[in-house]
Amino acid sequence: MKVHTTEFPGLIFIEPRIFGDSRGWFYESWNKERYAEIGITDDFVQDNVSFSSYGVLRGLHYQKPYTQGKLVSVLQGKVWDVVVDLRKSSPTFGKWRGFTLTGEKKEQLYVPKGFAHGFCVLSETALFQYKCTDKYSPESEQGIIWDDKSLRIPWPVDNPIISEKDLRHPSMVVLINNESLFF
Repeated sequence: MKVHTTEFPGLIFIEPRIFGDSRGWFYESWNKERYAEIGITDDFVQDNVSFSSYGVLRGLHYQKPYTQGKLVSVLQGKVWDVVVDLRKSSPTFGKWRGFTLTGEKKEQLYVPKGFAHGFCVLSETALFQYKCTDKYSPESEQGIIWDDKSLRIPWPVDNPIISEKDLRHPSMVVLINNESLFF
């Protein structure tokens, strides 16, 4: 596998090795020992899969206090995946980064605890997988509004389809004024 570190401490982009022939393909999507060698030592406790249509935008989500690290990938389709660093002590605090993830190349993104996360679907449909380091906790659910004016994320879809819940998330300015929401 090819491992790409980023300017965001702990954020890792992974290109797994895919073995293919006329019958199809195979790749290893998780191996505790091999991933520990690249710095991913989390204990994943929950796997989630979501299915979405073109233009759906999910996020930007995070949990506190049941903070989740995530290993995300696209099983089918194509998405633009975005993370925002919410760790006060990080040199990239308040900054975002986007990645294209596809079912074709099977890229993975390791998102450590302390990031908000979201994605939008660029293909007709997408099947998205998350390995999480803590359980889903509705009472811990937090978020940042997808079109936050201070972040200026250039989402690559016009008129995204967004849940009512995600439309009610506050801006980064509101979060900064309530410092307890950061990590």
